[in-house]
This record gives sequence, C-alpha cells and structure tokens, in this order.
Amino acid sequence: MKSADTPRAGVRKTYKLYVGGAFPRSESGYSYVVNDSKGNFVANAALASRKDARDAVVAARKAFGGWSSRTAYNRAQIVYRIAEVLEDRRAQFIDLVQQGEGLTAARAGAVVDESVDRLVWYAGWADKITQVTGSANPVAGPFFNISSPEPTGVVAIAAPQESSLLGLVSVLAPVIVTGNTAVLLSSYARPLPAVNLAEVLATSDVPGGVVNILTGDWRGPLPWLASHMDVNALDLTGVAGEPDAAADLGATAAENLKRVLRAPAAEEDWFTAPGIERMTTFLETKTVWHPVGI
Repeated sequence: MKSADTPRAGVRKTYKLYVGGAFPRSESGYSYVVNDSKGNFVANAALASRKDARDAVVAARKAFGGWSSRTAYNRAQIVYRIAEVLEDRRAQFIDLVQQGEGLTAARAGAVVDESVDRLVWYAGWADKITQVTGSANPVAGPFFNISSPEPTGVVAIAAPQESSLLGLVSVLAPVIVTGNTAVLLSSYARPLPAVNLAEVLATSDVPGGVVNILTGDWRGPLPWLASHMDVNALDLTGVAGEPDAAADLGATAAENLKRVLRAPAAEEDWFTAPGIERMTTFLETKTVWHPVGI
C-alpha cells in the first residue's frame, strides 16, 4: 500500500469519437495533438476518417425515425436535461473553455452559463415552433388545408472553430430540438469541450445516434458528407472565413438538393441573442388538404 506522501500517477484520458451513443476509437487508428491556448500539450484526440463519418450517418439515420416521432414536449425535456447535466459539470467546462480559448476564469464561466441558458432557450421552443411557423391557409373552395413544419432529417454540422462550447451548443441545439439528428464535426484545435459534451449527452436521456460527434479536420469528412445522399442538410458555420471552400461545399450539396446553411464571412458573436432561423432552416413544410364537411 502506498503511503499518503507517495505521489500518484494521474489517469490519462483517451479521447474518442461519439457515434451511435458509444465511444469508439477512430477507424483510421490516427490521432492528433491538442494544445492549449499557450501551445502546451493537453491531449490526443481521435482523427475521424470517412469511414467514421459514414458510421455516424448510419447511426443518425437509424435514430431519426424514433427521435422525430417523439412529442415536442418530450424533446424539450431531454434538451433541458442536457442543460441540467452541463450545469452540474460547470467547473469542468469552465476549465476546458479557459484552457482552449485562453479566457479568464470569469469570462469562461460566462461562456458556460450562456451555453446552459442557450440550451434552456431552445428547449422552450420545442413545442412552440409549430405554432409560429405553421398555419391554417385560406382556400377558395369546398376544402381547407393546414401547413405544419417537420424535421428535414440528418444534418451535418461544421461547428465553429473558435467558440468551442457556446458556438457548438448554438448550432447543435436548434437542429435536435426540432426533431433532426446530427453528425457534428467539432473544432479542430479546440475539440475537448465537444468530446466532453458527448459524455453529457450520453447521460442526459438523448437516444444513441441523435447526436454523433467527430473530431479532426473538417476538410476530410465534410466534403464527403456534402455529397452523401443520406445527409439531408448541411450547416457550414465552421467554415467561416473560407469562402472558396464554402462555395465548393455548397456546390457539392446542391447536386443532391441538400438544404444548406451558408458559412458566414467571419465567426459570429455567439453571445448575441439567437432568433429562430437556425430552427426553421432545417424544417420542411408539410401541407394537408381536407374537404369541408367530411
């Protein structure tokens, strides 16, 4: 038995992917070095391959039917549960954000608090977005029709490169709260909030496959995801500041009629209050016609 004065070796964590509710190693067997904001070594993260991306799409597609058919109220409960667990692990995420983004403890705390609040905000929209975007349409004839939104399917998301937690939450929450499933490519240089958020998701009643998180350079999996016929939409937020790459990805997605959220010219200020555009971008409108008097 070691004495109380004997130093112990720390348990080094092996960071993996998050696919189908499990934490597999990358199929490629490769990893890459993650440094903190000062250039010091922090960890090794898995370098996702196209095979990993394909597995993530399969998992997201398998989960879509069950997730989209849940009541909006139930999805709201689950997203709210993510916020609860994230709040419980606040100190850990403050350390991760401070380490990766080089912020003060106070500023990192504000980032984590806003991330929790952002999840709660989107959870509150789950059972309200239909009332806001749906309608009963006036029709000249012996019939009426009603339009209501439905989730578009599997959404591939390039997460922001700079804002490793708040930006990530801000692009992920509106996708899943409206009934879509996600394949998310984390920040390359700052992946640790994303892979630790995967642990939050795994303990927050989120069904396996609803969110799949890949780490590594988006230039590998994202072009392939843009051309994948079983991916229904593309969020290019993480390609901000690279207009040529964004244009190529948009052109690839257009070949199979994906919905595309275009890359902004520069990284957004994620503390700005969100609107509903990130939810409505990944919704389809379904219209039902019905004869009067039957």
